[in-house]
Amino acid sequence: MRRLPDLTLMLVTDAGMMARRGVIDTVMAAVAGGVTAVQLRDKTASDEAMIRLARDLRRRLAPQGIPLFVNDRTAVAIAAEADGLHIGQGDGDPRAARARIGETMLLGLSVTGEADIATVDPAIVDYVGLGPIFASATKADATPALGLEATRAVGARLPLPWVAIGGIDAGNAPAIMATGAAGLAVVSAIAAADDPEQAASALKSAMAGAYAA
Repeated sequence: MRRLPDLTLMLVTDAGMMARRGVIDTVMAAVAGGVTAVQLRDKTASDEAMIRLARDLRRRLAPQGIPLFVNDRTAVAIAAEADGLHIGQGDGDPRAARARIGETMLLGLSVTGEADIATVDPAIVDYVGLGPIFASATKADATPALGLEATRAVGARLPLPWVAIGGIDAGNAPAIMATGAAGLAVVSAIAAADDPEQAASALKSAMAGAYAA
């Protein structure tokens, strides 16, 4: 039985946004601010470069109990011994991904709306990334934003814990958490911030307010 880690605040990396500080320094600053999980995403880097980066991150994150997920790149996740793999609807069959990564590695699956719910098999997938909730500049090919009402409706039908993604910041975090999300997956609100640690802390504080409400 795979045990789901704390996905309250997941940082999804963006090498371009993190260029000034570097991916590793940005990630570690964000972890100091309260990030509970990291997803390494880079659609253009070579497998070799990704494996080196993933291994370095894993070495730094593991002692702090922070899980590392790799987006889409199954071979990278396996080679780096990542905690999990996250795939989108266009990244192949979840069953095939599960067969490749084995039974112990976690598997996340993106869901963009009602039509994708049927692809979520709790025997294969461990958690869902639902979104985009709001429009985001980080994915040019993103599907239309769901908005809060549709997010609540789709989330209620998902058979697994789900994290919200897309256009999330400290200002809208409480409203998104109120839809039933188990956590938030954030890119630009942390990756593009001048102070990633403070940005992560602000998000955690906003989420804490939602829990208290």
